[in-house]
Amino acid sequence: MENFKRGDKVIYIGCTQEQINWGSNDDPRKILFEDYVYCVETVNVRYQHTKLTLKGVYGNFNSVCFKKI
Repeated sequence: MENFKRGDKVIYIGCTQEQINWGSNDDPRKILFEDYVYCVETVNVRYQHTKLTLKGVYGNFNSVCFKKI
């Protein structure tokens, strides 16, 4: 599991419906591009998953859909 922090650069690697459903995350498939670099705005560590918000992008996304670079 990656440890994300504000300001990290991440690549969106895709997301399954199960990863979206887990913790009621927003669906990144409709607004993010795979292999595109985004900047982490906030990190919300939950009991069994972590949610990320990205600079300039509306939504809370499951951190497993991203790889830190």
